[in-house]
Amino acid sequence: MTNNNTSTTSTSSPLFLLGGDLPVHRVGYGAMRLADAPDARSGITAPVWGPVTDRGETVALLRTAVELGVDLFDTADAYALGTNEELLAEALAPFRDRVAVATKVGVVRPGPFEWVTHGHPAYLRQQAELSLRRLRTERIDLLYLHRIDPEYPLADQLGALKQLQEEGKVRHIGLSEVTVAEIEAAQEVVPVAAVQNVYNLAARQHEDVVDYTAGRGIAFLPYHPVAMGAHTADDSPVAAVAKELGATPAQVALAWHLHRSPHVVPLPGTSSPAHLADNFGALHLPLSDEQFTRISGLEVDPDWVV
Repeated sequence: MTNNNTSTTSTSSPLFLLGGDLPVHRVGYGAMRLADAPDARSGITAPVWGPVTDRGETVALLRTAVELGVDLFDTADAYALGTNEELLAEALAPFRDRVAVATKVGVVRPGPFEWVTHGHPAYLRQQAELSLRRLRTERIDLLYLHRIDPEYPLADQLGALKQLQEEGKVRHIGLSEVTVAEIEAAQEVVPVAAVQNVYNLAARQHEDVVDYTAGRGIAFLPYHPVAMGAHTADDSPVAAVAKELGATPAQVALAWHLHRSPHVVPLPGTSSPAHLADNFGALHLPLSDEQFTRISGLEVDPDWVV
């Protein structure tokens, strides 16, 4: 199976106006894995359960990200039971007027390997209030419904977020892991500023969501934006393009996102200062239409799920 739905829109600007009024650079930072000990952060099955054990180094890493130009940071109340939000608040305090922070509500963590959707409207509002405290802010820049809960009407779940927005506690509202139909239903209740779905060279099941959001000025923020393994093998198109450009395969994978459409804002995460610099450097990597098309011809993996 190959992807035949690939745009060749070149990157016209390193910035995107989130919600039409919040300019952010088109490579953000996904903070999910900043939890536990360094050796427990890799792999899709990492627990993301406890606070970081190397807090000083991690705070320094996040501040380096700001110095490089990153101005959109992504977290959730479920990441390390809220300590991820507290970590961002500490690290970003000196730069709070220069950065935007997105967080999410709607998932509970009964144990280190359990992620359970919970969308009771009162619970969503409570969690947002707790996020405001942990982030040390009076208004959340972007608040996602982490997952739609089928046990409660979507209008009620989004109504809770809308109430927070009307109270001035939330600037913009987003959705995570949704279909086009779900976005359309959500827009009947609230303006949707952003959608965050898994999307990378191996996992392209949301091509229709990318196209739909592009036509409506909604930011598309792919998480897990860099698929490694066979897609970056020495004989892969990604590796070949990386060699042509004097770049890393991860940079090329991120540049592929940026070339896909001007509304795509990937959210790579890393604990490495070197990888951090590489990731943000992808913002200025010149990827030609031919290179984009060549990379897009890679086989997708129907089993690549999070």
